[in-house]
Amino acid sequence: MVSLGYYEILLALVCFLFLSFFATINGVPWNWPLVGMLPSVFLNVHWIHDWGTHVLRRVGGTFSFKGPWFSNMDMLVTVDPANVHYIMSANFSNFPKGPQFLKIFDFLGDGIFNSDADLWRIQRKHAQLQINHQRFHRFLVKTSQDKVEKWLIPILEHVSKLGISVDLQDLFQRFTFDTTCILVTSYDPGCLSIDLPNVPFSKAMDDAEETLLFRHMWPESIWKLQSWLEVGHEKKLSRAWATIDHIIDKYILMKRDELSKGLKSQEEEEGVDLLTSYLNEDEIMGLKCDNKFLRDTVLNFMIAGRDTVSSALTWFLWLVSTHPIVEVKIREELKAIVPEKEGNKWRVFSIEEVSKLVYLHSALCESLRLYPPVPFQHKEPLKADILPSGHHINPRMKILFSLYAMGRMEFIWGEDCLEFKPERWISERGTVKHEPSYKFLAFNAGPRTCLGKEVAFSQMKVVAAAMIHNYHVQVVEGHRVAPNVSVILYMKHGFVARVTKRWS
Repeated sequence: MVSLGYYEILLALVCFLFLSFFATINGVPWNWPLVGMLPSVFLNVHWIHDWGTHVLRRVGGTFSFKGPWFSNMDMLVTVDPANVHYIMSANFSNFPKGPQFLKIFDFLGDGIFNSDADLWRIQRKHAQLQINHQRFHRFLVKTSQDKVEKWLIPILEHVSKLGISVDLQDLFQRFTFDTTCILVTSYDPGCLSIDLPNVPFSKAMDDAEETLLFRHMWPESIWKLQSWLEVGHEKKLSRAWATIDHIIDKYILMKRDELSKGLKSQEEEEGVDLLTSYLNEDEIMGLKCDNKFLRDTVLNFMIAGRDTVSSALTWFLWLVSTHPIVEVKIREELKAIVPEKEGNKWRVFSIEEVSKLVYLHSALCESLRLYPPVPFQHKEPLKADILPSGHHINPRMKILFSLYAMGRMEFIWGEDCLEFKPERWISERGTVKHEPSYKFLAFNAGPRTCLGKEVAFSQMKVVAAAMIHNYHVQVVEGHRVAPNVSVILYMKHGFVARVTKRWS
């Protein structure tokens, strides 16, 4: 009898999974009693971004997801540009980040990513002033070019000379972690070096981000129970949180000590980091610059600068390395700005030299269209509303944008939407074509448009130019490339490649 009961349960489970899978591949996830569509999500979590794209294609761009009963997980998933514009711009005030966002991303504190209303407006206004200031731009130029010349290039030379493969995704993460940490605090954690050291701060941020995706997929009661019991992903987040707080607190204490002793940066010549700028003010538009405020500000800047740029560089170099025609065109454009007397030889380009390159910029935009560093985001309506698509929404549901799926929709980008085609970003006049942000959402849209857009492009261009001009990148044969499952779109297995020199 015991044996029979076991096989009956196993058979029922197999049938359940089969029906769930069958319902998904024939259209949309099956809405089961009690558990809603959650089984289909778990069944397809290993390829969640592509699965979501498939579902949204089948339903025309907007899909109502039903969560388990009493779980508050009902959401409307959309890639419709009209809906995006309405939510992000036209009716912005009705769609704040919302309390659920604050719960999921609680480790970010009250920083600019989590905040709404006046708290957000004050932080954004001040951050915009600091990022656009000439002293920060000088610091960005010096920091980025130093890291490329003195740290990234020596590692590429090393692996090229030995003929060994290297995980470029890991290198880019190390590069952007170091540069972001320097730009925000002035301290270099030394993550990017030939011995590729383990850096607890960087590992802690990886662990925290992995947990955040699972918070989106699990009912709140489940992940809160895990947090209370300190098990599973919540245990990993708790440890990461403690590590992050400890290191940021140390940086703030060191910076306060430096400033109290009059050890200021050479602002006129080299610029200044963001933490120094914030510490030079006791209060910002009514907000006290205490350690809690500084901790949240530093962490939010770190997340914004480290992950987005490294993810974008990873996918971009992979796309270029697998599309030889695009690679040749970028090299030709770079060659055209090299002084004739220098000829064909090794060189590193300055940010000023690459800032106006049309084809390189277009190729980066095209890569961001297909592989946006932040693959999805969500909002919560304050009051009931009707979207341009005709869908009704209410405060008990979330609105989720799939940026990954958005770049793969024929009704938005045409029949060639799956192709890597930089030319789609170039106008008939040969200039970079502007695409509205509600169609190309990689840098957000409306009042929350990314403040660091130009910083990101500057760093991406100086790294991309150095690598494409000086080296040939080839993916290791048999290496599988696929998106990971996280709130940041990285390659699941890294980007393992061989790097060979083009010049002696």
